Amino acid sequence: MMELGCMNDDILMQVLSKLSTKDVHMLKCVAKEWHNLILDRSFICLQLKKTEAVSGFFFQARFHWCDEDINNISYIPLETRKTQVHSTVLDFLPEEVVILASCSGLLCCRSSYPHYPPLMYVCNPLNKQWMIVNSVHYSKSASVALVFDPFQLHKEDASTNFKIVTVSETESEDEQSKFAFQIYSSETGKWRQSREICHCNQKLFKKNGIFADGSSYWLMDGDKILMFNPETELSWLLDVPLPITEFRSIPEICIGESKGKLQCVLLSEYGLQLWALDDFLTSQWNLTCSVSLDKLEEENSQFLYQIAEKLATRDTFCWIKVFAFKDGILFLSVSSHFYSYDFATRKMKKLCAVSDLGPNSNEFPMVVPYTMSLVPLGPV
Repeated sequence: MMELGCMNDDILMQVLSKLSTKDVHMLKCVAKEWHNLILDRSFICLQLKKTEAVSGFFFQARFHWCDEDINNISYIPLETRKTQVHSTVLDFLPEEVVILASCSGLLCCRSSYPHYPPLMYVCNPLNKQWMIVNSVHYSKSASVALVFDPFQLHKEDASTNFKIVTVSETESEDEQSKFAFQIYSSETGKWRQSREICHCNQKLFKKNGIFADGSSYWLMDGDKILMFNPETELSWLLDVPLPITEFRSIPEICIGESKGKLQCVLLSEYGLQLWALDDFLTSQWNLTCSVSLDKLEEENSQFLYQIAEKLATRDTFCWIKVFAFKDGILFLSVSSHFYSYDFATRKMKKLCAVSDLGPNSNEFPMVVPYTMSLVPLGPV
């Protein structure tokens, strides 16, 4: 059998590209030749073609009643047997930041209050590379989506190209809300105001945008999802899979991405449901998983008790919440702890206590999924 140290670069590249991003990243320390190979853009492009599961979730508490920022940022990994909360993952950035969005291994953040005008950063927490984005046109009240497709990265590219989309709400003359969009392109280094305007009588519910199937999506506070395509610069209002009027009480809901498609998670008296968007023009959704409340409790009895009765009461909002979804994994809280739920195995895993993440952690936090990636920011 040929040993790894005796392989030529082509064979070694093929072998290493089959490993997880975390393992490949650690193997940079084996030898200088391996280090150079792993940082080579040709290898990175090859490795990015391999589907990588979600690695964990970044978590940052927020005040709902004031503009002051909470600077504590926690990273909660999923792959470890015993979860350990990491609080220094973003310490390589030059200042304290607020997380805005994530996409395919990259994070978008802004500088914490009272820095004005705020600086915006795009970074890769794995290789600790970052760049400042000209944010003169960014408003703190805007909602952000990061747009990056790793499959569009080519070895001939001199840099990694991404876009940032912001959506801002204003009122029209008839007092109906309207949403305007701005687009930043890393290719030009400039912001541009889109001519597209979307009229809607609902508010943005969860600030972080989701990128899936070429478009950015934001959940509204009613039964709509706002979509914007940064290439065509067209917006659309989608219906959620089931109208709010179908439920006895307001369901827990979040959106996310899996296999390139937008996903919607609903937790209600009908159980835990996962829907995949099939057609945005007709708001057609496909129910890919549905677990009744009784079955959910039976399969996770060490964490759940009388879930149906509690969902029927008005204090449900304080007892169970869903925050984020990526690649079949749901991040949620039940009572005083945070959990992950795997739709494939239908099992919950206790991650940490709410108190482990600091005060105000279970009110209106920003939770974004993170997938490890070797993608460079700028020339390698």
